[in-house]
Amino acid sequence: MTALALILLAVAAIAPLVLSAKRIPTWIAPVVTTLALGGSALATTATRPVTGFALGATLVIAVAAAATGGAPLVLAAFRIARRRSESGARPDEGPLRGGRTIGVLERVAVAVAILAGWPEGLAIVLAVKGLARYPELREPHASEQFIIGTFTSVLWAVAVTGVAHALIT
Repeated sequence: MTALALILLAVAAIAPLVLSAKRIPTWIAPVVTTLALGGSALATTATRPVTGFALGATLVIAVAAAATGGAPLVLAAFRIARRRSESGARPDEGPLRGGRTIGVLERVAVAVAILAGWPEGLAIVLAVKGLARYPELREPHASEQFIIGTFTSVLWAVAVTGVAHALIT
């Protein structure tokens, strides 16, 4: 079951990259990624703690899944939020620029901090991001985009590291 859990975790890491092609409907990537993480979590319930190579693979795959898997989920959250508002912007556009790169770095930092057993790092990451974005948050819809993107991104990274932690312990 450990191999299945790692394979599904790897699918959660790779699926957003593969499914980002223009011909594939945009809802498929977040669904496949979430189902792969859920399957990995279920497979993890029937495993023993990993050691050796499997431990290293778990850590690397978890950080990769945290980094790549959050992007389609954030875009899906933006689409859901846009349906309820009168915003004319497309879900992947908005007043905040550089969000994709910042999101990947944020998810990597959150995952590494949690896997390293340093939960205070989560507060530091969020504080630095908030301070860096503070001047831009006065633009229309910027604070909404910031909150939705940050919460979705961090929740994904925490979910992935939760699965990894379950494999480790």
